[in-house]
Amino acid sequence: MKSKIQIPVLLFTLLIVSSAFAFTTEKRDYYEIKLYRLSSNEQVKKVDAFLQNAYIPALHKAGISKVGVFHPIGNDTATDKRVYVFIPIKKIEKLAVIEDLWVTDAELIKAGDAYWNAAFNNTLYNRIETIVLKAFPFMPSFSVPELTGNKTDRVYELRSYEAPTERLYRQKVKMFNQGGEIELFKRLHFNAVFYSEVIAGSHMPNLMYMTSFNNKADRDEHWKIFGDDPEWNKLKVMPEYLNTVSKNEQILLNPTEFSEL
Repeated sequence: MKSKIQIPVLLFTLLIVSSAFAFTTEKRDYYEIKLYRLSSNEQVKKVDAFLQNAYIPALHKAGISKVGVFHPIGNDTATDKRVYVFIPIKKIEKLAVIEDLWVTDAELIKAGDAYWNAAFNNTLYNRIETIVLKAFPFMPSFSVPELTGNKTDRVYELRSYEAPTERLYRQKVKMFNQGGEIELFKRLHFNAVFYSEVIAGSHMPNLMYMTSFNNKADRDEHWKIFGDDPEWNKLKVMPEYLNTVSKNEQILLNPTEFSEL
């Protein structure tokens, strides 16, 4: 009798363990966002030239494609000018490969000579910030958006949701995944590029995601529809998801002409 009881229990235990193992080992993309901070339009121009003619070709050689390069709307008149670079990778180890390109790729140094050999008092940027992200399980890979508008008019919205605690951060992540927020965005055709957890960066705990639109008016109309959606209005007041965001940063971006997204 004892052995008959133990066998079902053992099978049940193995099923639970295997399910947990499958969840923790599921394949999810990683992303790197490089944020260049600059003071002048001349710096922006030179960084763009470096990215287009040297850095992105080097990433292609390293097996990385669909690199996105973006400028915030109004970047040319802003005091804090920025260039955002989105780099999708399949394995976290690829980050080390990217960082070693200046050592391993002689063509990068040659093509990026003006960038690499910039004088200490005439730099092409003020500072570089790096954010490392891991894709959400309910959207484990990034997506190239299906947009029909002119490329220069397209708007990519990068959102950053910081949480007051790690527990509440996990609840916000759950809201996107099991809670159905990703599916809601999909149903309303937000053309998401990615949803992700920030696993290394200067603002944590934090999640980031990017949606895309044909133009600014298209973006505004989508968010109006989202705000009026019954499913969203039900989801946002559920007790388990209350007070999960302490800071919400919305950054509207235009793709550069050479952006691959």
